[in-house]
Amino acid sequence: MSDRSTNLNRWLDHLGYRDYHLSPASEDASFRSYLRLETDAESFVIMDAPPDREPCDQFIAVARKLRAAGLNAPEIIAQNTVEGFLLLTDFGGRDYLSQLSPASEASLYEDALEALLLMQTRIDAAELPLYDTALLNREMDLFHDWFLGKLLGISLDQAQQLIWQSIKQSLVENALAQPQVFVHRDYHSRNLMKLETDNPGILDFQDAVKGPLTYDLVSLLRDCYIDWPLARVEQLALDYYERARVNDLLDAEPAQFMRWFNLMGIQRHLKAIGIFSRLKIRDGKPGYLKDIPRTLEYVRQVSADDISMQGLFAIIDKLGLNSRIDAILTS
Repeated sequence: MSDRSTNLNRWLDHLGYRDYHLSPASEDASFRSYLRLETDAESFVIMDAPPDREPCDQFIAVARKLRAAGLNAPEIIAQNTVEGFLLLTDFGGRDYLSQLSPASEASLYEDALEALLLMQTRIDAAELPLYDTALLNREMDLFHDWFLGKLLGISLDQAQQLIWQSIKQSLVENALAQPQVFVHRDYHSRNLMKLETDNPGILDFQDAVKGPLTYDLVSLLRDCYIDWPLARVEQLALDYYERARVNDLLDAEPAQFMRWFNLMGIQRHLKAIGIFSRLKIRDGKPGYLKDIPRTLEYVRQVSADDISMQGLFAIIDKLGLNSRIDAILTS
């Protein structure tokens, strides 16, 4: 038995839990892990977050903000921040990814978009870290360093490096030009739970920041794990635009909003591709590689239609990134 398992069992014993069953609750793309604690009468989720890797403090703080705003984040039943354990309410096992279908997407996205609007209008993000130039650039560098460099073994030449720096600058300017609001940062189908009441249950919010209005909308509608027809995505995005405008979250024309949305998607998806690559190389989690082709295709499609991203489109095609990642997946 590992030291963490010993510490967890000791803590649960201290809380009065003795006759229970523990099982994995979900996989996480970080150093956190989740266990489901079941007794004859109850079920909870335990978050195991090693303090030197994933401190619990921010999770606790953001959970309180979400619940105070009337959103359905897990209630923290008990906490042991010294050792890095939280006992949480259990939202079950039906995440949006497993429940989304052409028949269900309208109602599920309606609930998710309404929750997003509440996050952006009811939560004061002033105390959160800023989604600033440095953070935006660090995220995009994950694509350059981990996907191009470490996974594919590609080094950009001098001309391509200049193009890459220009692309990053344009994407940073796009993000900072938007209204700055509460940003969940991982508001997608694996972190939203389908519930019978107060849907959705919202998870994995500990990295919340103050940042661009369209970031969470892109995470939800241009999801790295499931895709929908372009016309449907644009319809949902513009529906949200109308709600945001009525709630005084923005003062922009629809075309400007959609450009914010599209370029924000490129920034997020460059980051995601880099993270998926790092998970394989550094953390021994190859399962996320299968999501790179879908995510890369988002980048390719949007970059083809925006003149400021033509250089990125050229890099993707000239270097044959789609075929290179396909070759890795089929090898």
